[in-house]
Amino acid sequence: MPLYKTITVTEHTKVYIWKIEESLAWLSKDVALTPHCASRVAGMKSELHRRGFMSIRHLLDEAGYTDFDLYYDQEGKPHLKDGKKISITHSFIFSAIIVSDREVGIDIEKQRLKILRIAHKFTPIEEYRTMANDEALMRKLTMVWGAKESLYKSFASPGVSFLQHIYVEDFRLDGLETTAEVSYDDRTEAYDITFLEFEGFTCAFALIQHKRTVA
Repeated sequence: MPLYKTITVTEHTKVYIWKIEESLAWLSKDVALTPHCASRVAGMKSELHRRGFMSIRHLLDEAGYTDFDLYYDQEGKPHLKDGKKISITHSFIFSAIIVSDREVGIDIEKQRLKILRIAHKFTPIEEYRTMANDEALMRKLTMVWGAKESLYKSFASPGVSFLQHIYVEDFRLDGLETTAEVSYDDRTEAYDITFLEFEGFTCAFALIQHKRTVA
């Protein structure tokens, strides 16, 4: 299947989503990888992970890039050599990238009830006691987790705690957007968050509003 969805967030920010239905052979055909990335994909034991990795290279192509335009810093955060910002995600049968002139993060999560058991590790669960049922609670918590994951990717600082340092403003399930803030060490960053739901998955992406240094 070709590109699943393209979203124009702003004039200089786009999201590309791929539904992974092709074989690894198809996804790998005519795709050149850097030695670093070739080594990474060769070391993956799961074919699903390999297919996800290679589908990202097709998304790069959709955005006008190749694997050779991409590099990773010492924290594992991806960057583009032309200075544009990029974030990458892969979950089961979906992968996505976001490319922007501003700091960004993106995450895709499969909606699963098991998130109810781990929610206390990443958000104050008592804030969600008014949710109508477990399905609604699962959707909301998956959104919050995805938002925090995307923020963590953008902020990219070791030591950041989902529970202590990342705050997501409450939102309505049908609103599909909110704001958030990451505050750690001497950095505080505010973001706009957007959510998408499709085929039992949730996508969250974060676009930075501004940066400020706390005195």
